[in-house]
Amino acid sequence: MSAALKHAPNVKVNEETSQLISDAAHHLGKTRKDVVEEAVREYLHAHMPEIHASIHQLLQQLDGTRSAAVSVMTGLSKEELEELGGFAS
Repeated sequence: MSAALKHAPNVKVNEETSQLISDAAHHLGKTRKDVVEEAVREYLHAHMPEIHASIHQLLQQLDGTRSAAVSVMTGLSKEELEELGGFAS
């Protein structure tokens, strides 16, 4: 595990979710950290096809141009970027 991941900040959840995590940890004999880690892994596993589809879609938008990269990173279309001044050649 990288050093950045070892010192990641706490995840903030609402009070109801926090209580659910605490209750689950108590009744399962696990730590809150273990419950959250397992839940996130299961969630990501269940949604992996959607995540891969989104990544694939973003990669298809990249055509090697700076405007394509900025468009993917900002969520602005190439047309919107042009309206904001575009990019010098």
